[in-house]
Amino acid sequence: MELIGACGTLTSAQAARELGGSSGLYSFHLRQLARYGLIEEAPAGRGRVRPWRLASAAQSPDPAPATDLDGLARGLEDESYQRWLTQRDRAPARWQRDEAFSQVLYLTPRELTEMGSAIRELIARYRHREERPATRPPGAAPVAVVARLFPLLEPGPHGPNSLEPDADV
Repeated sequence: MELIGACGTLTSAQAARELGGSSGLYSFHLRQLARYGLIEEAPAGRGRVRPWRLASAAQSPDPAPATDLDGLARGLEDESYQRWLTQRDRAPARWQRDEAFSQVLYLTPRELTEMGSAIRELIARYRHREERPATRPPGAAPVAVVARLFPLLEPGPHGPNSLEPDADV
């Protein structure tokens, strides 16, 4: 979104050049942003060029609420992961493995916050590579990093693992 705002219009090929990755990946993401009304097709140039721009003020007078953007992000993550699963065997052998995992842990609210902070710190060590492509090592490619830390709530008001109010605040 920032890149589209800075450039005015953007094609998937331009996004791939600026951000790294494939134009197919950015084409998918641009179509999803359009689906949520955040961007729209700009008048096309010649050939099969498909430029996009931020949605006009007439079509979206208020910016999308954070909850809509959160839903968009989760949808893109889920769709991207499903796409990965169906196309993994077409990736180069060195990229056919992923590090997807899931684990239920018993944490206090404080520990949940600490774990979130630790994950953010680890991600921050690599974030600069998005804005500064020259810092990417040879062979680097865009990788989705998804972490969701949330309490598992039992059905009913007093299930065996229900959350205790004011416990370890």
